[in-house]
Amino acid sequence: MKLLVISGGRHPYHESTPILQQFLTAAGHEATVSEDASMLGDADAMAQYDALVFNTLREGELVLSASEQEGLKGYVSGGKGFVCIHIAGCAPDSWPEYHDVTGGGWVMAKSFHPPYGHFTVNVSQPGHPGVAGVSDFETSDELYMGIVFKEGNDVFITGDSEDGTHPWRGEDTFMPGGTFPLGWTRSYGEGRVFVTLLGHNGLSVRTPQFQQIVLNGVEWATGG
Repeated sequence: MKLLVISGGRHPYHESTPILQQFLTAAGHEATVSEDASMLGDADAMAQYDALVFNTLREGELVLSASEQEGLKGYVSGGKGFVCIHIAGCAPDSWPEYHDVTGGGWVMAKSFHPPYGHFTVNVSQPGHPGVAGVSDFETSDELYMGIVFKEGNDVFITGDSEDGTHPWRGEDTFMPGGTFPLGWTRSYGEGRVFVTLLGHNGLSVRTPQFQQIVLNGVEWATGG
């Protein structure tokens, strides 16, 4: 498949994106990486790609322009695939409707997570295409909490956490335990949207099961 990978923003993408491109290419995909999102506003240019992969944080100075926003929505709703990794589903204050596309994700003012660390990812829906060839696994990553989560999401992986108090933005913060969604699929118009909240840094994306989940996502999002 021909993939456009958008990268860049306030995350260690200098670590994660080269690894992402490497394993996508090794699987036989043509993965073009760019930190310039302006192509999203050009429907003719976007038509050459089978799927769009977001490994990026588009907030602050990098927030998508109005034409880029409309281009992304048109691309996906028109029947193309969208794979959204980690914090790439963050909706800026100026575009909360982005979560209608992704089915939810990080919100700067309200979302949180315990310190980066080691935890178990649970396959909550065996047989879902997102976890083909994957069973419960250990990873080093961030376990997102307090995200927006929309109706219509089909969750396939989760993570568990116990009640705890952790440093967050300069102060100790109580974080209630529970089971939290870490990956889901949904439809947007005629398009397919595949989201995983995993993939914070280079160590995270080296996890073999993470890579398999992303490859499964590309296959599913492109109708495979």
